[in-house]
Amino acid sequence: MKNVEWGEFKLGDLFEINPTKYYRLQNEEIINENGKVPLVSNSSIDNGVMGFSNLEANNIGNSITCSDTTLGAETMFYQEKDFIGYSHIQHLVPKFKPFNKSIASAIISASIISTSKKYDYGNKFNRVAMNKTKIQLPIKNGSIDFDFIQNTLARIEIDRIDKLDIFLRENGLSNYHLSENEKNTLRNLDKLNWDVFNLENLFGKSTRGKRLKSADRIKGTLPFITAGETDEGVSAFIGNNVKLFSENTTTIDMFGSAKYRNFKYGGDDHIAVVHTDNLTKLASIFVTSAIHKSSYNGQFNYGRNFYAKDADVLNISLPVKDNKPDYEKMETVISAIHKLVIKDVVLYVERKKKELNKMTKNANA
Repeated sequence: MKNVEWGEFKLGDLFEINPTKYYRLQNEEIINENGKVPLVSNSSIDNGVMGFSNLEANNIGNSITCSDTTLGAETMFYQEKDFIGYSHIQHLVPKFKPFNKSIASAIISASIISTSKKYDYGNKFNRVAMNKTKIQLPIKNGSIDFDFIQNTLARIEIDRIDKLDIFLRENGLSNYHLSENEKNTLRNLDKLNWDVFNLENLFGKSTRGKRLKSADRIKGTLPFITAGETDEGVSAFIGNNVKLFSENTTTIDMFGSAKYRNFKYGGDDHIAVVHTDNLTKLASIFVTSAIHKSSYNGQFNYGRNFYAKDADVLNISLPVKDNKPDYEKMETVISAIHKLVIKDVVLYVERKKKELNKMTKNANA
């Protein structure tokens, strides 16, 4: 990138910027659970898509949208398909060709850099500001170097797809084909026999973590588990000498939220550890979901915390065979669910690898 020549461009010179066309209806009149047409709103997540509709699209795709009520370009998104607009959403239609997702990504990234910390609630990133915004893009012979942009982003995407592919293979997630046993198990889920079991009787007494104040935590590599949903409850990576809990166990936090742990970790005093480590990984995951279903129903909160003693008296429902937990059946259920969940990811990786390889071959031809 050191040898790249850069040029400055105004968004208003690159795009026709106008308010999106939208229906003057209530959201519930537009959105349909079976809808196919994206409804693009002021959201800064999910590509700005609030939901989907069966109404006719009234804005062309292969373009960019951006809210004019925000503090910069953080709500600027590429819209591949024709869509329904929304109040205070600007529509950036390119005046140039070629235009696609890769080129849009470069322009959006440049816009985010350009608008960072320039706007506030009294000075918002509106249509006038968008038109005047100057961005830096790679150039060749004085013009935007579209080939460089597309090839560079393709290489970045290839690297990421390769890493995802390696991760799937190394973790045994690349096979999404259900076995006959898995198919039969899913077909007969409603015919499983269930019974109730006490956690302590199954796995022995649960263990409580020990308090470690934030100020006393030494930076390190050991995951430290506390209460909460953010980052799966991993609040820090520490180097302190704390009690080490083994992988393939289950934590339950002060609110009763259970999570499976496939790594060694430490935990604070708002964590109860259930010692499921003698089970297989998949059976342990199933048990964790059964625990969560029993413990996370609003009965525990800031006024009534969940502790290890609560885990010892907790009862959970599990599939049974010969009056005992059917861990083999639990493994099969989780294995099948994993395959169903990962199928679209594996197919996406396979499709993207073909697309990117074709793109790079054409670029090198």
